[in-house]
Amino acid sequence: MVIRAKKNFEEKLKCLFEKQNKLIYRKNESIEESHGIYKRYKYPVLTREHVPITWRFDLDYGRNPNLMQRLGINSVFNSGAIESEGKILLVARIEGDDRKSFFAVAESSTGVDQFGFWDYPIEMPQTKDHDVNVYDMRLTKHEDGWIYGIFCTERKDPEAKIGDLSSAVAQAGIARTRDLKKWERLDDLKSPSPQQRNVVLHPEFVDGKYAFYTRPMEGFIETGSGLGIGWGLSESIEHAVIEKETIIEERRYHTITESKNGMGPPPIKTEKGWLHLAHGVRNTASGLRYVLYCFMTDLKQPEKLIYRPGQQLLSPRGDERIGDVSNVVFSNGWVVRDNGDVFIYYGSSDTRIHVAKTTVDKLLDFTINTPEDGLRTAVCVQQRIGLIQKNLEILKREQREESS
Repeated sequence: MVIRAKKNFEEKLKCLFEKQNKLIYRKNESIEESHGIYKRYKYPVLTREHVPITWRFDLDYGRNPNLMQRLGINSVFNSGAIESEGKILLVARIEGDDRKSFFAVAESSTGVDQFGFWDYPIEMPQTKDHDVNVYDMRLTKHEDGWIYGIFCTERKDPEAKIGDLSSAVAQAGIARTRDLKKWERLDDLKSPSPQQRNVVLHPEFVDGKYAFYTRPMEGFIETGSGLGIGWGLSESIEHAVIEKETIIEERRYHTITESKNGMGPPPIKTEKGWLHLAHGVRNTASGLRYVLYCFMTDLKQPEKLIYRPGQQLLSPRGDERIGDVSNVVFSNGWVVRDNGDVFIYYGSSDTRIHVAKTTVDKLLDFTINTPEDGLRTAVCVQQRIGLIQKNLEILKREQREESS
């Protein structure tokens, strides 16, 4: 009986590894979309089933004869991204079944599939005020030679009333590394705002200072309490302090940024300006809806807005709309390759990670040539009528040329 039970254990364990390997090494398939801006891919690049079996199960038959999962994983989403030695590295947010999030690195040679996690998750050093939860890391290769990880560090609100176990304080944690393996924790960012999430470090010095994109908020959860995407400078990175925040991309009524907006990954430097990816949030009858959008700032003055398309770049579709927090796409990582290809990594509904592939040229075309939001229906209709009239003229001209 014992021999048979142990044999069943070994067969079950073998099946677990075979099933996971099949998932990891499955080829992904691109999906053509009519808008011409990017290609989505059929399968998520990371899910909870990608998390190593050794992180979830006790593989000792004596301690776990039923091969039960001991430390479960709820979801894998919202990853920072970077390219290193020809490989794409994602620093994913992994949420355990205990609701605590942590960071782990997964790598791929293709960028669209075959992502495998490193042997261990990241052991993020603590500050004196220990984190309760950490999540959504942005990775910045800075001109000072370090790779910085800026992430949200969450702690219980010390001002919360007795019995209030939901109120929290969110701030920007800062750590740096050379290889994503050994991390040095720096002081949390200090700013005039009570709450900070979605903070991004600019890749270059500005006036000899470290520059941050911020998202000042009055409260932890409340929508509508922040003014938009902010900007601030700090003399130091080891003890980063922003004395003054300036809003550079404000929220606007009845737009894709009506309820909230915040930066995604660090911006891409192009000849025409700094290209930004952000998320915009609006309220609906079924709750908040998150989409991704682009804007551009001046090359020499990164805080100066120069292009702001009025429409979303990417929104949740199909199964992407289903998950722990439905109807959400969120990105804090993208990678530009030497040939101009861009991989956009985005979480869907706080559950899994997908990739969309495009190019720098296409993103510039979209951002520069897409009309800004007219802010009123009448103006938006006129924009569309103008497009229709131009297109009808083209079609008529082509018909005349064909008939002549």
